[in-house]
Amino acid sequence: MSKVLCALSVSVDGYITGRDPGTGRGLGDAPMLFDWYFSGDTPSQVFEGFKLSEASAPLFDAAAARVGVSLVGRNTYDDSGWINGGTPHPEAPLVLLTHRPPAGERDRQTVITTGIEDAVAAARELAGDKDVALMGGGVLTAALAAGLVDELILHQVPILLGGGRPFFQELHQHVELRLIEAVPAPGVTHLHYEVIR
Repeated sequence: MSKVLCALSVSVDGYITGRDPGTGRGLGDAPMLFDWYFSGDTPSQVFEGFKLSEASAPLFDAAAARVGVSLVGRNTYDDSGWINGGTPHPEAPLVLLTHRPPAGERDRQTVITTGIEDAVAAARELAGDKDVALMGGGVLTAALAAGLVDELILHQVPILLGGGRPFFQELHQHVELRLIEAVPAPGVTHLHYEVIR
C-alpha cells in the first residue's frame, strides 16, 4: 500500500514560505529556502534543471522517485501558480483539496472538496503503488490530525525567517515521531521521520 509523506524545505523557525506569498508573488520573500536545489554539482535524476550537492542528490531523488501524486491545499496551489495548469512533480498528477474549486478543468489535476480523508483516498488511487506527497501546512496538519501521515521529511535550511506560512498549523494532539535519518549537507539538513501511530 502506498505511503503518505510530506517533504518540504523549511526554515529553522518552521516556515515554508516567506512573508506575503500569493498568486503572482510565489512563495514570498524567502527564495533562499530553495537555493540548495540549484547550488550543487550533481544533477537530479528526477527533476530536470536541479543541481544538488553530492550529499543532497541521492536523498532528494529517492524521495522524489517515490511520488505518485501530489496532494496540495489551495494556498500552496495559488502561491505556486498551478491554477494555470501543471503540477509540482514532473510525472505525478496533482490532487487539490479546497473549498474554493478553480473554474474549468486542467490536465493532470483533480479537485476534491469533501475533506482530507476523501482527498487522500483519491490521491492513493491515482498514485497506484507509489506514494502520496502532501504539500502545504493546512493539508499536512489535517492529514496528521486524521492519522493519515506515515513520514515527514524536513529539508531544514539554516535561516530564521520570522514570518511566512508555517509548516505545521495548530494541532490539537501530540504527534510522536521517530527519526529515521539525519543528513547534513551544504545549505540544508535533511531530517527524515516516521510518524508513530
